[in-house]
Amino acid sequence: MRQIVLDTETTGIDPREGHRLIEIGALELVNRRFTGRTYHQYINPEREVEAEAIGVHGITNEFLEDKPVFSAVADEFWEFVRGAELVIHNAAFDVGFIDHEFNLLLAARGEPRLGPVAEHCRILDTLQLARERHPGQRNNLDALCKRYEIDNGHRVLHGALLDAEILAEVYLAMTGGQTALSLDAEESSSSEAMASGLSIRRLSLPAGTLRVVQPGAEELAAHRAKLEQIRQAAGSCHWDALLGSTHEAGDAAP
Repeated sequence: MRQIVLDTETTGIDPREGHRLIEIGALELVNRRFTGRTYHQYINPEREVEAEAIGVHGITNEFLEDKPVFSAVADEFWEFVRGAELVIHNAAFDVGFIDHEFNLLLAARGEPRLGPVAEHCRILDTLQLARERHPGQRNNLDALCKRYEIDNGHRVLHGALLDAEILAEVYLAMTGGQTALSLDAEESSSSEAMASGLSIRRLSLPAGTLRVVQPGAEELAAHRAKLEQIRQAAGSCHWDALLGSTHEAGDAAP
């Protein structure tokens, strides 16, 4: 499954009031692994950034003066996200701005509206997911980092790519399985690690060096007691079915 973890920064909070995108940051996950592919772009919004917004992300009007306008980067951005599942925190905000930018662009070109991004990409809102899993609690990105013990100490101001990287770690932790963006040591991941600048250190373990420890009498007794507890509570025990024999055979297994 291909997913794009995405974040944006804007001139203000509402595109209906003429506010625009000024930064897009996104990274690619395939089957919950970081591929090393990212998209990051600052954008000249062709209007002023509100002072309150600058206080959040620190991106000034002067900094954006020489950056490309959205029409110059739209095709490359669309190629990066098209067809993927977009993983976004408070997705309605970011998707609303992306829809607005594409509709402005297509209107200027005299082309038909693209339609909502949700018609072309699946949307996974991690804020909604967090609210379902942690009802009644704070579920902003900082709170989730604290809850899942993810280091965001380097996050002083909001930045789209940095927030996308942090969100990816939060998402992986919140949904189980892999809980970091580091690549595993499988051979298939070597080329991805090289592309992303990561290195894999492999350990050599000669055959026969692993010590097999057999259970003692006390451990076996505890094992039998636990199996019997499961049988009485559930009426059966999958351990017995796996062994394909009687309870006694199951009890004899370590």
